[in-house]
Amino acid sequence: MRSDEVDPVDARLGARLAELRAEHGWSLGELADRSGVSRSTLSRAERAETSPTAALLNRLCAVYGRTMSQLLSEVEAEPEAVVRSTGQPVWQDRASGFVRRSVSPPHSALRGELVEARLSPGADIAYDRPPVAGLEQHIWILEGALDVTAQETEHHLGAGDCLRMRVWGPTRFRCAAPEGVRYLLAVVRP
Repeated sequence: MRSDEVDPVDARLGARLAELRAEHGWSLGELADRSGVSRSTLSRAERAETSPTAALLNRLCAVYGRTMSQLLSEVEAEPEAVVRSTGQPVWQDRASGFVRRSVSPPHSALRGELVEARLSPGADIAYDRPPVAGLEQHIWILEGALDVTAQETEHHLGAGDCLRMRVWGPTRFRCAAPEGVRYLLAVVRP
């Protein structure tokens, strides 16, 4: 690697450090005060102009309340660009007639994922809460029909329809088609 090239891990680490600071709503000056690291050093690390030392990462991890292993696991591996159909995990709930193919599986470096879902005729699945409050979902019906209840509102969806929502409370998915339903679910973490 040439001396003017940025190491990809340093670039991802810098971006993650900038994200953490933004998540806390801190300026570079506030983070400098909390960590005892100069603003210029923090800025250079976030822009990947320098490779952060273990001591610097340790100070930042202490401020952010995480271990160095946690921080590094968030940036070490880039997600694969192509997820082959043979590598897409499939899970089935035989009791409810729900089949879930993780087309684009979750990855710590990404906020979104894609799921192909199938429900058997008559399937009725209720969730008492979202796994993450405010989870963004886009449900696109590929075949069949689906009734979705969210925030006490029922939506009847047919082929080609798309429901967009943020999930804050209970949801219910009922297959409203005699042939079953197949839909694409896009999930985006807040």
